[in-house]
Amino acid sequence: MEFPERVYTEDDVKRARELIEKGYKHQLRIVGSARFKSEIEKALELIKTAGYYDFLRTYIRQIEEIEGFSQLHETDVVIWANMQMLVDAVDAASYIVQKTQQMKDYVEGKLYYGIGEISAIEKRLEFLEKLKEKSKSQDVKKRCEELLKKWSETKLMFP
Repeated sequence: MEFPERVYTEDDVKRARELIEKGYKHQLRIVGSARFKSEIEKALELIKTAGYYDFLRTYIRQIEEIEGFSQLHETDVVIWANMQMLVDAVDAASYIVQKTQQMKDYVEGKLYYGIGEISAIEKRLEFLEKLKEKSKSQDVKKRCEELLKKWSETKLMFP
């Protein structure tokens, strides 16, 4: 069975879920300019350091450079990202992990708007904690701490 080209219909979602349950991993593609690819690689290295690369490859097929807003495009299993998002590699990596969690929730049929957004943010915070723990770079550790502090000050209402 092959992973569906688009994950849009109920059958597509079911087939994607079945493949993922059997251990399917995407060959992650990066589409964009040379500068974009170079900056994404920095974020991907942090994702690998924290141990989340297989998680990413399970749910995301491609990260594509766009001019508009960075966002998850579920039906194509793609994260659309702009260059501005990549200014801070640690924040970019945590954003990618958050969007990966949203894709996971989508494939699993869980609500991912509203309450589901909370699980994606929790995954982002978990990633930042793990990266802070595993990274050997003091700059990365410091940036993780700053981002975790910033998120704690947003006063999100976690149930």
